[in-house]
Amino acid sequence: MNTVTRTLAATALALSMQAGLSAQAAAPAHPSAPSAVTRTASTITTADGVQLYYKDWGPKNGPVVTFSHGWPLDSDSWESQMMFLADHGYRVVAHDRRGHGRSSQPWDGNDMDHYADDLATVLNTLDLKDVTLVGFSTGGGEVARYIGRHGTGRVKKAVLISSVPPFMLKTADNPGGVPIEVFDGIRKAQLENRSQLYKDIPSGPFYGFNRPGAKVNQAMVDAWWAQGMLGGQKNTYDSIAAFSATDFRADLQKFDVPTLVIHGDDDQIVPIDVAGRMSAKLIKGARLIVYPGAPHGLTETHKDKVNQDLLAFLQQK
Repeated sequence: MNTVTRTLAATALALSMQAGLSAQAAAPAHPSAPSAVTRTASTITTADGVQLYYKDWGPKNGPVVTFSHGWPLDSDSWESQMMFLADHGYRVVAHDRRGHGRSSQPWDGNDMDHYADDLATVLNTLDLKDVTLVGFSTGGGEVARYIGRHGTGRVKKAVLISSVPPFMLKTADNPGGVPIEVFDGIRKAQLENRSQLYKDIPSGPFYGFNRPGAKVNQAMVDAWWAQGMLGGQKNTYDSIAAFSATDFRADLQKFDVPTLVIHGDDDQIVPIDVAGRMSAKLIKGARLIVYPGAPHGLTETHKDKVNQDLLAFLQQK
């Protein structure tokens, strides 16, 4: 198979996955009631047998904030925000997405509908109410699809940070999106040398270390690589289609809670004009905070500002 054939095959596969993901949005959720799952101090096993690792920090009687992480990371990527908010009296909960981090690695179900249903399982099993849902990048898609599928009965507020909604992929009805060749390239690089890809992304565009005059923070790169490599190869590969080819426009129109959108205007991974600004327009009453010059990974590079903006939003009546 030559290079052109491989590219066309990958493109066809991704587009077919896009169609499947769009169709799944209307499918019924898998069972997520507490009676359908099992739970330990650090894991919840879903009705379809996937074990989700989770953290539950801070005072158990505090206002609840949940965190949904980005690709291909895990809940450790939220530690700065979780520690900060727990110290301010909030109960903070985050799980490793299926196939990522310390959660199990199912062959199937690596799509936004299952991600959203898993989040529902966590909220239902822990019986969390009046929750502020916070999602970063792919996790923002998880939050959007959760509201689209499960509503806001348990939700008080929502926050999308550097998030992929409303729709990343360039299509006929989304001409400002990112060309599929970009995502094909990520898939190709993942199959050829995942470890190298997971070094190249954080040492380059994710944290803006490829900008003139920027100094690479090797500790950030190493932490990103370690989290990514803990995830499954099949799961993180499938997730590329999940975050790039899922259309969240209908989900955002179902938001009926106060929503904060945070995005850097130098985001090279999820461009602000494709994502943050469009999401803020589609979500009724949403507030957009733009971080000038900030990269995609601003929860690390601008963590003090993110923490303060989150706290201020949480404290708003």
